[in-house]
Amino acid sequence: MLRSINQLDPDIVVITGDLTENGFLAEYDGVKKFVDRIECKDKVLVPGNHDSKNAGYLHFEDLFENRFSNKNFGGVTVVGVDSSQPDINEGHLGRENYGWIKEAFTGENFKVFALHHHLVPIPLSGRENTVLVDAGDVLDLLNRCKVNLVLCGHCHIPYVWKLNNMLVVNAGTFCSSKTRGKITQCFNLIQADNENSYGNWNVRVSRVFPQGNLELVTETVM
Repeated sequence: MLRSINQLDPDIVVITGDLTENGFLAEYDGVKKFVDRIECKDKVLVPGNHDSKNAGYLHFEDLFENRFSNKNFGGVTVVGVDSSQPDINEGHLGRENYGWIKEAFTGENFKVFALHHHLVPIPLSGRENTVLVDAGDVLDLLNRCKVNLVLCGHCHIPYVWKLNNMLVVNAGTFCSSKTRGKITQCFNLIQADNENSYGNWNVRVSRVFPQGNLELVTETVM
């Protein structure tokens, strides 16, 4: 995975949580060394439910700064949020965060929202308690903010939904053997450019597999 990412030379790397199994310091130390080997300068990380176990969110803050972030990279705004709750698998964002998220997404940048838990159900994920408790309110907020891209993790099932003019892209897993059914390890490669006379963004979502081969999943203009 490291070789694939570094060869692709991405502008931004987003990791949507479950960096550890149990949130222990020894696990976090290993993760930090691993993430530091990704040569991309601009990274956004958010914790998952496993990372918040055993007060592991404290180690996350020590090693990766804030669990909530708002970063601008040229023409791209990435807002990362912690949807986890300590020692609880269910995700929740909370009304207290809606205001600053709305403020972060003002402007005309390409807008990316990153969290761990699902915003919409996805196939093969079983019971729908994997979806954020306040998913409806969060989806409405992101829709009103004209967010282009939502990045999620959690159930190791890669999938893409298009809702209104927003892509919701769920990540699989590359490092874990906990895959479901016939799904194999992979990570998402997302390419977005607005090099046209109309100001629209052309967005391509592909999956990168352990052998390095790519599979185009969707391409859309927004």
